Amino acid sequence: MKLDLTILAPHLGFLAQGALLTAEVCALALIGSVILGMFVAIARTSQVKWLNWVALAYVDLFRNIPFIVQLFFFYYGLPEIGIYIDAFTTGVVALSIAGGAYASDAIRAGILAIDNGIIEAAEVSGLNRRVTFQKIVLPIALRTSVRPLGSVLINMILTSSILSTITLNELTGNAKIVASDTFRPFEVYVVLLVVYAALTYIVSLGITLLHRWLNRDMQEQVS
Repeated sequence: MKLDLTILAPHLGFLAQGALLTAEVCALALIGSVILGMFVAIARTSQVKWLNWVALAYVDLFRNIPFIVQLFFFYYGLPEIGIYIDAFTTGVVALSIAGGAYASDAIRAGILAIDNGIIEAAEVSGLNRRVTFQKIVLPIALRTSVRPLGSVLINMILTSSILSTITLNELTGNAKIVASDTFRPFEVYVVLLVVYAALTYIVSLGITLLHRWLNRDMQEQVS
């Protein structure tokens, strides 16, 4: 069979719509994951034992259940008890909750990696624990967690392809439609492979540049 990508030309706009929807879902889910992960990380580093247990249970639960099962629970299971959520919102919520479990690990590691001397210096300066955490600990932890959080985003982009199973026509969902319309699945999925590879590469490069820029003061001190 001869590879003929020109057959996809009339469908590029439709595929672009799917790619845009994927970007929207992942961007919103990343925000949700970071916010949720931040609170969970705070709970896991708290001295309150029951908060530790709740946070750890959440992380273990959502890291050890297949994402598609979580997705089906939100979209198909919740309506059985009277909770109806549209496909777009379900995708964002499901990715946020699942991603939050991984984001919390990244942020928690950033918190634990902070030198105790920084915290002690803040306390000597008269800052209480809450202000120290808000103004010093958390900003440093988030800054040093950029790369692992970038990995969470890349994983979201790849995982978002599953959202087509709940009728959300993101990039993969639209690609399936084009493949069935053109009867040329080989060309469609070759393009899909290239698009996902390019998208994740661009995100990875952007995360690397952002990490270097945010931590430029540390690099200058080393050099």
